[in-house]
Amino acid sequence: MTRVKRLLRASAAIIAVLPLAALSGNQDPINAAKQADKLAGVKVPGIEETRAIAEEGFIYGLPIVMNYATMYEFIVDKDSGQYKGPFNQIANEARVFTWQDTTIVTPNSDTPYSMLWLDLRAEPMVISVPAVPAPRYFSVQLVDGNTFNYGYIGSRATGPEAGDYMVVGPNWTGETPPGIKQTFASSTDFALTIFRTQLFNPEDMPNVVKVQAGYKAQPLSAFLKQPAPPAAPAIEFPKINKEMAKTNFFEYLDFALQFAPAGPEEKAIRDKLASIGVGPGKSFNFKDLSPAHKAELLIGMKQGDEAIDKYLAGSLARLNGWGLGDPF
Repeated sequence: MTRVKRLLRASAAIIAVLPLAALSGNQDPINAAKQADKLAGVKVPGIEETRAIAEEGFIYGLPIVMNYATMYEFIVDKDSGQYKGPFNQIANEARVFTWQDTTIVTPNSDTPYSMLWLDLRAEPMVISVPAVPAPRYFSVQLVDGNTFNYGYIGSRATGPEAGDYMVVGPNWTGETPPGIKQTFASSTDFALTIFRTQLFNPEDMPNVVKVQAGYKAQPLSAFLKQPAPPAAPAIEFPKINKEMAKTNFFEYLDFALQFAPAGPEEKAIRDKLASIGVGPGKSFNFKDLSPAHKAELLIGMKQGDEAIDKYLAGSLARLNGWGLGDPF
């Protein structure tokens, strides 16, 4: 309820500061906003359509923005308390996660984690795993910036044998070289990789550490012993936290979408977002929207948030306190 009230107060405040000149005569805020945008050369949907786009865009973009926030804490912000290390380097944890690990939900208490966040802009990365004989379980979960699980390596998916696996970004057009057992394609330039290694009991931790030491990540050029391609451009990652994500949601979505080419199924929503200045294909910057349009975006976000809460409250099966969705 507090978050909803904050959004409504923010909407009211934005509408309240509309220039008085724009509201002169019989002109209402909607027509004033349209006229202000026209005079500024900003072609945007009407107020009502803007609100609808904001609701749909919030539902679509929420996992993308949340994923960016996780990446920022893990990889960018060294003072976050959750920092794991730079891109393309594995961070092994010789412990089980606890309630103090708050960045993402990590419920397993019997699989110490290793984390790797891939930057696939310059070239593919090769992930190597050691042989992990049964009965020890291990898995490597590949999660892209859209939060799609685009592949698995491990006991169940590829077997207990050692192997080298290539992960490519959305713009990769090369071929799989000899020595690579399988290629996985991420739909985004940045992608999280989560390693889980089974721990049988507290005394078993040294054995887990030995398995973790066998995990390796290296650029394709290093794997092939070839010169590396030019490095990808440096990026200024905008700071984000929970409060900033609420107040600047569409700015963060705009930033994240540049590293996530749209799939065919995303064309419609991406076109709508571009019409309000968000994402690739936009003809103006989101910040140039009129105050009235920005107020409607906040209302649309609130409606999207309520739609998500309604779905979670009524569409999940309850089992032992867990909410379970349809896996298909």
